[in-house]
Amino acid sequence: MQKILLTVTLSLMLVSGASAQKWGTIKGRFVLDGDAPSASKITVTKDVAVCGANPLFEETLVVNEENKGIRDIMVYLNLGRNDKLKAHPDYEEAVKKPVVMDNVGCRFEPHVVILQVGQTLEIGNKDPIAHNAKVDTSSNPPINPIIQANSKVEQVYKKAERRPANVSCSIHPWMTGRVMILEHPYSAVSDADGNFEIKNLPVGKWEFQFYHETGYVEEANMDGKKVSMKRGRLELEVKEGETDLGELLVKPAELK
Repeated sequence: MQKILLTVTLSLMLVSGASAQKWGTIKGRFVLDGDAPSASKITVTKDVAVCGANPLFEETLVVNEENKGIRDIMVYLNLGRNDKLKAHPDYEEAVKKPVVMDNVGCRFEPHVVILQVGQTLEIGNKDPIAHNAKVDTSSNPPINPIIQANSKVEQVYKKAERRPANVSCSIHPWMTGRVMILEHPYSAVSDADGNFEIKNLPVGKWEFQFYHETGYVEEANMDGKKVSMKRGRLELEVKEGETDLGELLVKPAELK
């Protein structure tokens, strides 16, 4: 009888501990603290009838002309070897869905994607011509499939990458993108207005990493104070509910 009671008590304690976990959201907006560079127009040299149908511009640094929001800055949880993390239940279904990067108008759309280990990367081609997608991963075997018109290829990665992998098309050499593979779902890519949001993080202090195609973002002005981030790393406290970091002002020199 005592053994049964002890088992029930331990079970209740485990259930109570699991339900006690609190969650929070981190959000903010990256803003260029200076003059936005002019977007360089790309000279189309291959399949001009298709690729030259609409103007193409270099996408290494994309800044919103109206509000100076910076697109395509990656923000993700940087787990150390000793960090233990159980993701929020809402992410259990998300990992089963593919992350899609399409070839559209002879460019990769989205330009930057993030996915989890075990999640499917789907590279599609909505153009009437063939493309290839060379993904230069280092922890995983690189791939370079030919993707015929109106078709797609799928790839599942077994390991996390330390840095985002370059994506390119050898047929159309101006085409570039980035793919990041993480062991967890806690990541975001800033949108056309510079906004990013990571939901359902475990409450507590965590290290985040800030990465742009030009390299790690190592300095920003947050809430009127200069913040230094060695190799793009910054410890933030995730509070229950929503934590809005506001505008993170980034100097143009940080993105070169």
